[in-house]
Amino acid sequence: MLIVRPAKSEELHALACVGLASWRKGIQPLVTAEVVSRVEKDNPFIPFLEEQGENVLVADVDGALAGLGASESGDNHISDIWVAPEHEGKGVGSALIAALEKQFRARGFAESTISVSADNKRALGLYLHLGYQEIWRGIDHDPILDATLEKVSLAKPLRP
Repeated sequence: MLIVRPAKSEELHALACVGLASWRKGIQPLVTAEVVSRVEKDNPFIPFLEEQGENVLVADVDGALAGLGASESGDNHISDIWVAPEHEGKGVGSALIAALEKQFRARGFAESTISVSADNKRALGLYLHLGYQEIWRGIDHDPILDATLEKVSLAKPLRP
């Protein structure tokens, strides 16, 4: 059974492993060996998850950590959706996004936004499938990766 719930502090390091595994599949092929080495060494998911704590949503599938999602700034922008590779295609990403959209509606937002690397075709396809529409495409510098990538920003109206 798939449940979306707030992260627990004792899960943060395991969630960092989920995030890194997802990053390896979706983003690693798009960046240089130098970026990969730095991310593998420092795992930026650890400080992110420690800072965000219970603001992070977890997808739990029969007790297994299957993915995580967050709105890092607490606004209407989905900053993070990371699904463990072994749980892809099982509705985990869709459930996390739906839960974040529900939070946005409760905060009074009429729209949800998300950004993704243009070359991350699987994620981009999911967002389009869920009703997000492209509002911007261009080259952008990712400060966490310290790399420049083609990015796509998308938005979706939220219905009450």
